[in-house]
Amino acid sequence: MRAIGVSLGEREKRAAYNRTSAGFFPEAVNASERGIMQTVKIIGGGLAGCEAALQCAARGVPVELYEMRPVRSTPAHQTADLAELVCSNSLKSESEFTAPWLLKQEMRRAGCHLLACADRCAVPAGHALAVDRVAYSAAVSEAIAAQPLIRLRRQEVESINEEERDQITIIASGPLTSDALSAEIARLAGGGHLYFYDSISPIVEAGSIDRSRVYLAARYEKGTPDYINCPLNREEYDRFYDALISAQSAESKEWEKVNYFESCLPIEELARRGRDTLRFGPMKPVGLADPVTGKRPYAVVQLRQENQRADSYNLVGFQNHLKFAEQARVLRLIPGLENARFLRYGQIHRNTYINAPALLGETLQMKAHPRVLLAGQICGVEGYVESMAMGMLAGIHAATLLGNQSRNPQAVIVPPPRESALGSLLHYLTHANPRNFQPANITFDLLPPLEEKVRDRQQRHRMLCQRALEKFEGWWRPSAKLEEKIDLAMPSAVR
Repeated sequence: MRAIGVSLGEREKRAAYNRTSAGFFPEAVNASERGIMQTVKIIGGGLAGCEAALQCAARGVPVELYEMRPVRSTPAHQTADLAELVCSNSLKSESEFTAPWLLKQEMRRAGCHLLACADRCAVPAGHALAVDRVAYSAAVSEAIAAQPLIRLRRQEVESINEEERDQITIIASGPLTSDALSAEIARLAGGGHLYFYDSISPIVEAGSIDRSRVYLAARYEKGTPDYINCPLNREEYDRFYDALISAQSAESKEWEKVNYFESCLPIEELARRGRDTLRFGPMKPVGLADPVTGKRPYAVVQLRQENQRADSYNLVGFQNHLKFAEQARVLRLIPGLENARFLRYGQIHRNTYINAPALLGETLQMKAHPRVLLAGQICGVEGYVESMAMGMLAGIHAATLLGNQSRNPQAVIVPPPRESALGSLLHYLTHANPRNFQPANITFDLLPPLEEKVRDRQQRHRMLCQRALEKFEGWWRPSAKLEEKIDLAMPSAVR
């Protein structure tokens, strides 16, 4: 990569600031100025697809944006508008030093177009960023229409040409991808790597588990005692069982209803088959004698370590479809979890997504088909903001890939730093265990721990955010030395 010297003309210097995912490539020149006619084909006019399109166009890369509505709608969408918010109108917390706040801070600094639209369409929502749905969709649609390099096509995409050399494809078709496109994605993904619903167990923060009431053990003492076991006597089990079967289920729309696999039933459905069913299933006590008493408990809930840091554990076999408040009430009846802090609640819902760790590299390109990228919920993230974030990165990467073909084919795209929220979300998608991969939204659990141990949660979160933003700035902004060389002010998108 050649360096830029002070001899560059003003036009070349401005073009040199063309964005890429590695911050600023000094030799980068606007794609249209290089005469590149290749295009990026983006499938899906939702949050991820629209953000990817605007990122590409901002870098001078022509885009064909495909949205099948209104030609063909989905059971969830009510309009044909771009970036329609199907569920909540909330983009989560804006409270300082929270994980959702951190992710949005990084995205704003990177020039996320859809967050800018959200800020303009915000409605009062306490500590959250919420938007007027209609105004928000209109704002995004206007932004797309105002870009001469984006051509919006209202038609369904039923096939993908992964060998097309004049085009890069970004699949951002969302959780309700059509049957025809799902079949194409399944073909590209290979057998067993495309899923159609989530089955998620709750995750509890390790520090909130009462260790005096639990014990470590492996069933039949096979292997190392890595599981935390929460023992229940008969009275405790009966109280838990009665609360579970009477708990309120989360409401489901008709299109969200799924036929559960027998091996993945919600725990409340399993419980309704009989009072002792759980004791012969996920709460089976056989082979798990309490090492202190030497006796086998009446029932046991096992907690499995969620990550290498051992700062969170999931409740094994406790996928459920209860309201979040009900989950908190019922699960805190389990001995050792009376004061549990839940990092994620259990869920089962309709969702089309890929096994990202098996299929994607850190640039969101498919490992087997590098001219195809995936973004948004279909790549394994949960939440509006997370979908925008992956769309933003996919758009940046796609534009960079096209630029590198003519400029520097060997150039490597550097992903966001691991310590940042963007980098941690991307790292989870591409490095989680593919055998039990589940979609995720941004939490502090995804970020690497601080080098020093900080007991105070608020202080720890503040320090994680400060470190993340510092690392992000070092990745995104040009070095001070390069700024001195070309004496050019920062683009407004990242000021």
